Amino acid sequence: MTNLVNSVRLIGNVGRTPEVKEFGTGRKKASMSLATTEKRRNESGEYISHTEWHNLICWGKQADVVERFVKKGSRLAVEGKLTNREYTGSDGQKRYITEIVVHEISFFDGRKAEGDAESTDETAPVAEKSDKTKNKLPF
Repeated sequence: MTNLVNSVRLIGNVGRTPEVKEFGTGRKKASMSLATTEKRRNESGEYISHTEWHNLICWGKQADVVERFVKKGSRLAVEGKLTNREYTGSDGQKRYITEIVVHEISFFDGRKAEGDAESTDETAPVAEKSDKTKNKLPF
């Protein structure tokens, strides 16, 4: 098992086209946001969803792959680590941000042509469980 200290795994959809920067040393950095949506039933039996947004950072060869293949709406699975940093905003205020530095990335989109992702259907119905299997473990 890989090191579980400070390990994050997410599956979601990219919220904006990645922003790629190349530094003077030739090193690349890709920044993007990833939305993860959790769906559950409320007390009255209606399905509700809650979306969390995550800031992702990719470096080097991963940044090259992201630049070439990832677009807004792409469905990804990522594994990485949480990092926190601070910076001073244009208003002089100190700001803090939490980001996920990606170590591994997998694509869930089917590809029609290089770089063109098919759209994913986030509104797909959620399969309901029967009363017999609702609270039972599969083993």
